[in-house]
Amino acid sequence: MKISQRARNVAPFYAMEFGKQAAALEAEGHHVVKLSIGEPDFGAPPAVREAMREAMDGRPLPYTQALGLPALREAIAGFYRERHHVEVDPSRVVVTAGASAALVLATAALVDAGDEVLIGDPSYPCNRQIVESFGAHVTLVPTAAETRFQLDAASVRKHWTDRTSGVMVATPSNPTGTSAPIEELDAICRFARERDAWRIVDEIYLDLSDHDEHGRPPRSALSVDPDAIVINSFSKYFGMTGWRLGWCIAPKELVPALERLAQNYFLCASAPAQQAALECFTPASLAVCEERRAEFGERRALVLDGLRRIGLPVPVPPDGAFYVYFDVGGTGLTSWEFCERALQEAHVALTPGRDFGTHTADTHVRLSYAASADELREGIERLGRFVATLR
Repeated sequence: MKISQRARNVAPFYAMEFGKQAAALEAEGHHVVKLSIGEPDFGAPPAVREAMREAMDGRPLPYTQALGLPALREAIAGFYRERHHVEVDPSRVVVTAGASAALVLATAALVDAGDEVLIGDPSYPCNRQIVESFGAHVTLVPTAAETRFQLDAASVRKHWTDRTSGVMVATPSNPTGTSAPIEELDAICRFARERDAWRIVDEIYLDLSDHDEHGRPPRSALSVDPDAIVINSFSKYFGMTGWRLGWCIAPKELVPALERLAQNYFLCASAPAQQAALECFTPASLAVCEERRAEFGERRALVLDGLRRIGLPVPVPPDGAFYVYFDVGGTGLTSWEFCERALQEAHVALTPGRDFGTHTADTHVRLSYAASADELREGIERLGRFVATLR
């Protein structure tokens, strides 16, 4: 059987690979502290779970429209109006089978073979894998602590070429949990827009970001670039990872192309998941999610204090998501070696920098603090004992 070149070129998602190794150790009877996967331990808000049980009572569940349930599209638009103070026409909202499907649709609609796309390094690996699968060339732009491991306008200008068709930004970022300043995001989008290039902004973790000193939530990219393609998800803020439900907001002229692609690729997102997700936007469910956001802030403080105590520096403290990107350069191990040995010797699962690009591949490790506080304390203690053996 001939395997396509596309499939052969796709690198493994190492976070999942380390998850498989952790599962094998657990099958042998070991307690593994799993800090490698970005999966909140809370689950969906109670009202959402109840709505799913009701939807699954045996009633027919036909396909929805390819763009999603009209009521859900309206609810998402209302969320942006109430939470982020931007007006979004519901006709611009496309409900998808997870944020990954939103990225697939947007990329399929925008990218031709031979195009060049700028993405920051480090960044979420699946974003660049999807772009490359459509024949584009991804230029990974090195970022540093000085720019919060985020693209800035200066680096975009430096790496822009005549072949560049678009730029992809994730804020807050996976793996660093850091956000791009809204002024810098504005400058990047304006630079690309002036060159008739598209802008995809991954805001999957936006609503898990810190609020400002006045208690205001972070601003969406749509507040500075109404024609950006914004990707978001029910997985992180709403805790619905396995439900596979996300959305994108696109310019009106792009929506018909997204609809045709969705009809052919996916037909529609899960009908019962869409019905249940309507309960995400009630005051009660949003209050639950805000309580959980505060809990993530407490977990972050616990992890940052613990890593400092055991001598693993964090170059840029995160301000969103639930990740910490720490430096293992002083241990004498590469990040891959550190993660392999931490898993085998300390039974703590982490993710090496190799997953997220090349610039910090050997020096940095991602820790997910989506696990419970008790698991985080145990994981830090185990890592502390492990690091002590390296000195």
